[in-house]
Amino acid sequence: MNDILPPKRPQTQPQPSIPQAPTPKKPQILLEEPETHPLLEAPKRRSNLKKLLIIAAVVLALIIAAVIAAVTWYQLQLQPADEGNKQVTRFTIQPGSSPDQIGKQLEEKKIIRSSLAFDIYTRLLGVRGALKAGSYSLSPSESTPQVVQHLTSGKVDEFSVTFLPGATLADHKKVLLGAGYSEASINQAFAKTYDHPLFADKPDGTDLEGYIYGETYSFETSASVEQILARTFDEFYEVISSQNLVEKYRQQNLNLYQGITLASIIQREVSRVDDQKQVAQVFLKRLADGMPLGADATFVYGAKKLGVSPSVDLDSPYNTRIYAGLPPGPIASPGKTALEAAGNPAVGDFVYFVSGDDGVTHFSYTQEEHEAKTRQYCHKNCSLF
Repeated sequence: MNDILPPKRPQTQPQPSIPQAPTPKKPQILLEEPETHPLLEAPKRRSNLKKLLIIAAVVLALIIAAVIAAVTWYQLQLQPADEGNKQVTRFTIQPGSSPDQIGKQLEEKKIIRSSLAFDIYTRLLGVRGALKAGSYSLSPSESTPQVVQHLTSGKVDEFSVTFLPGATLADHKKVLLGAGYSEASINQAFAKTYDHPLFADKPDGTDLEGYIYGETYSFETSASVEQILARTFDEFYEVISSQNLVEKYRQQNLNLYQGITLASIIQREVSRVDDQKQVAQVFLKRLADGMPLGADATFVYGAKKLGVSPSVDLDSPYNTRIYAGLPPGPIASPGKTALEAAGNPAVGDFVYFVSGDDGVTHFSYTQEEHEAKTRQYCHKNCSLF
């Protein structure tokens, strides 16, 4: 039996697959900013750079301005503290003083403008270690570089003081103040008791009025007020000794203190040498006759001591118009010619004198003659009191 095979099915061609349309994706939300194109970034960079340049320029300008201001300040502070003030100040650097201490002391004494500028200047020059101890004569009219040069020179300074004949103790004090000495040191020196032959007849408790001899002296800046006064006493006594004035005063019935007192009145009354001798004759005659000296200079001095206006009737022991004899002490520092006149009076019997407006001293024998010459020659001078 033939196997009957089932009939073959015709092979079918595979059908081409039809592509499926992709399922649309949901849009995603980007959290990061999309990259910017380089061409868009350039202006932003240029803007930031411009801001930085502006900031840098401002900072640089501020720095330059600060430097200019600092340099200007520094140069100004190196200038004299007071260019018009020529007064000399005694400045002492104590051994062991630091440059900072020296600068501060200079500023405190108003010799320099700024201790900071002084510090900078000495550092820049490298002279801080060269500031030498010692005494110096400095002035506010000097610049800081001049002061520094002075302090590093090591040169011992000298200064001069001039005491004038006819000046009072108050006037001499001003001279010492002008030389840079403190008021305290001057007062202390004036109050000191000195062991010197010049004071042989000077009463206890009296001051130095009349005893500072008028002359110009030179001293090292290290000199104390006491040393200066001692020098004037030596000079004074040299004049007394060389002219044998102690003996000559004795011949006029005066001791040394009284002779100096009379000479001080002569000094204040007249300045010409010949007039001084004749005025000495008048005063010595009045003393011998028990008459008041009648010297205007004495009551003027008494008024100054009392701090009142001068008056001919001032109640003061210095008023020789109302009190006979010599005043309690000298009224000024007598010069050499006045000291000699008190011991060597001119010859004569004049009893009166008046200093005329014409600069001439007119002498008289009688009060009537004196009054007539006063009316004739003394108007301005005689109207002062």
